[in-house]
Amino acid sequence: MDYSAHNVSSLFAQLGLKNDEVSIQRFTHQHKLDNMTLLADAPFWNKTQAEFLREQIWQDSDWAEVIDQLDLMLRR
Repeated sequence: MDYSAHNVSSLFAQLGLKNDEVSIQRFTHQHKLDNMTLLADAPFWNKTQAEFLREQIWQDSDWAEVIDQLDLMLRR
């Protein structure tokens, strides 16, 4: 069983992205989503990242809440 903390920093690490505060802020300022695009369908994810996001939301996993946070961050 996975007991690790699921936060934005750990999500970025899971996605293979730099996960320090500056890198997260840079990512969320450089990448934006419109209201018609699902997070997992965004063009800036590779296939593996998109599949992970899609599966975790579909399964309503422990990651789902943090993925929803990231979704909101990219829509502001």
